[in-house]
Amino acid sequence: MTTKILLIEDDAGLAANLRDVLVDEGLTVTLCSRGDEGLRRAGQEEFDVVLTDLRLPGLGGLELVRRLHESHPRLPVLLMTAHGTIETAIEATKLGAYDYLQKPFEMLELIGLLHRAAGASRLMREPVALAAETSSGGTALVGTSRAMQDVCKDIGRVAAKPVTVLIRGETGTGKELIARALYQHSDRAKAAFIAINCAAVPENLLESELFGHERGSFTGADQRRIGRFEQANKGTLFLDEIGDLPAQTQVKLLRVLQQQTFQRVGGSETITVNVRVIAATHRDLEGMIRAGRFREDLFHRLNVVTIPVPPLRERREDIPVLVHHFLAKYAAEFGIGVPVISTDALAVLQAEPWPGNIRELENATRRLLLAARGMSLGVDSVREMLGARTIEKTPAADSLSALASALLARAQRGELHDAHAQIMAGAELEVLAQAILLAEGNQAKAARWLGLSRFTLREKLKQLGLHPGLQDEL
Repeated sequence: MTTKILLIEDDAGLAANLRDVLVDEGLTVTLCSRGDEGLRRAGQEEFDVVLTDLRLPGLGGLELVRRLHESHPRLPVLLMTAHGTIETAIEATKLGAYDYLQKPFEMLELIGLLHRAAGASRLMREPVALAAETSSGGTALVGTSRAMQDVCKDIGRVAAKPVTVLIRGETGTGKELIARALYQHSDRAKAAFIAINCAAVPENLLESELFGHERGSFTGADQRRIGRFEQANKGTLFLDEIGDLPAQTQVKLLRVLQQQTFQRVGGSETITVNVRVIAATHRDLEGMIRAGRFREDLFHRLNVVTIPVPPLRERREDIPVLVHHFLAKYAAEFGIGVPVISTDALAVLQAEPWPGNIRELENATRRLLLAARGMSLGVDSVREMLGARTIEKTPAADSLSALASALLARAQRGELHDAHAQIMAGAELEVLAQAILLAEGNQAKAARWLGLSRFTLREKLKQLGLHPGLQDEL
């Protein structure tokens, strides 16, 4: 799915330069030179992100932000500001802007922020269906098992209530989808939904990421930045992997939950926000409390309502409908027909333990589709895929670190003697599969991202049993 950017900039040279860079990045750009024209275009077409200068003819940046936020509350607006207008940018943030950049800025910083804003936009706008049996390929909490019915009942019971929710379940069980469903069925559904994975941000940067920082508060802090709590004001903040929160940040989070106030890193101003917090974790928080690694008072603040998410091995009856759902989803993305999968093949998939849960099954189904080349899927295809997979064989395989740890542990027990080769093969398989998926089958684009020639990429895809792509010449 192509990301659509509305760029509003009256400097023709800068606008053309930005458009060329963003188009080269694979984004679709619509260009306007006036604020009133940009507001009109935003009302006529659907965009993922608005990127606008603060000073514009026709309609000023602040008024543009205010009107866009009123008419399109889920549309992230990024501001480009000149030196000396940071205070105005902060005011724009209070009016609903997602974030801002001070000129001159690095293009990589802009591209990263655009992708983050586009991701937030999709999380807010893409509906999450509950207990879907359909194979339409949309985003859904799929399954008709008693366990999934209980999850959906929990969502319906607490979504509209102004309470903090703690979602608990193993890695890959779909905790983010549940958080999004809670948001979309709440009275804050037209406000912001901001998600952050606490385990994915370096510990020394996490507090700044959550609460923002003042200029000069640490090395590299060359300007004031807002944090995720300010971005989520009047909306919902999803804190994934809350068990990985450092001790110092736990204290500050507790204060926000108690008082709805905080201070930016290096600042003295007390900032008040109105944010609903939804947290998720796969960790044993009670055990962490006993070990002194998680605050008991914070746990009780987060644990107002708990939604337990069952692992896939406890809802095996949902595996066939999940497989059909993922086949339809990725067939639509790749622009190919949905292959028929035999009952025996589904039974083989149903018998697997799936330690990585739904995420692992989704990756496996995607690889089946890529390897199918439009043909039907039988037992042999499934067993070949299961035999060739590497990353999915390891429990909790969220990262290269987890993969290396699991394979080295097996080597230490004498279960395998080629850990290095398997780690390298697993990492290559995953990065190539993700790249070709993100590039929507465009090999030229994926090769450019990976730093490979198109010929090399095509050969690697063939060697790994991945489909060579449907847009090779684009």
